[in-house]
Amino acid sequence: MRQNRKATSWKKSRKFGDIHGGRTRLKFADGIFERQHNLLPLIPGEDTPIFMVENTSRDFYFPVSVEEIKDTLKQLPKAHTEAITHIWLDKVKKTDYLNGATIQGAFIAGSKVYLIKLYAVPKDNKMMLGPIKPSKKELSFYKPYCDDLRHNKSGWYLQWTSENYKKYYLEKLLLHEIGHCVDYLYQRHWSKANNKQIEDFADNYAVIWHNNIKMVIEE
Repeated sequence: MRQNRKATSWKKSRKFGDIHGGRTRLKFADGIFERQHNLLPLIPGEDTPIFMVENTSRDFYFPVSVEEIKDTLKQLPKAHTEAITHIWLDKVKKTDYLNGATIQGAFIAGSKVYLIKLYAVPKDNKMMLGPIKPSKKELSFYKPYCDDLRHNKSGWYLQWTSENYKKYYLEKLLLHEIGHCVDYLYQRHWSKANNKQIEDFADNYAVIWHNNIKMVIEE
């Protein structure tokens, strides 16, 4: 994907690379140590975070807007969010979605870039989970927002509403990724050996701070 030179003065290279990671089942907290980026550090004085919004295909949409993300960031301590350099609303491949092989979000850090990615969801609001019925433990993660488990020829899926998707993205998914950023900057050295502690910290961060998020859902 190439960008207009004037629109991206903050980035010397106008070509993004893919970010790799994720399981064969839709779960956002995976592949931390395999993720990569080729964004370059910001120019001093650049306003952050910089928002990048992809054009999705006709079958997908973003359940949250840039303004709603900004409103959420304002309700968190500045020390938790000021290091975030980019927030990228990215598209997904329909084939990956149908196979339950997409991820929902990611935190990627390196070369003075701290990036949060949130991915598009299908317009029919079906969260594909794959051919194997998910366990109660897996479903409990989504239960506060969606517990409508269904099955069709493509496999198991949760049937969301647009409103509940919005709440989940702002109150849990976004906060989880911010929790990774806080953990990365202030808590520990990341390694494969402490992956569980990394995920537990991000989960707990989201639980603690979601009560402070006062969502503004557009009428």
